[in-house]
Amino acid sequence: MNDLETLTLKELQELRGKVERAITSYEERKRREAMAAAEAAAREHGFSLNELTGAKVAGRRGGKVAPKYANPENAEQTWTGRGRRPQWVQEALASGKSLDDLAI
Repeated sequence: MNDLETLTLKELQELRGKVERAITSYEERKRREAMAAAEAAAREHGFSLNELTGAKVAGRRGGKVAPKYANPENAEQTWTGRGRRPQWVQEALASGKSLDDLAI
């Protein structure tokens, strides 16, 4: 192994970065191994790990969100008010309308 006293600051910082990445990788690998072992033990007893821990399955938190706004020119075009504004909303706002004017 290199004598740390002979390394430059840049080399020491690069070495520290490599060590930190190696530690993170090791911890993640061990975490996955532990999770796989726990899931296998749960299955062996006829359960899923989520059933035993009470954890919810990852994914969407809730159901669909009801739309709050509709295009006055085409009522089939709606928007929940979340995410990026659709083009028809942007055009309506640019023409002087407010979101209140588009509310359902």
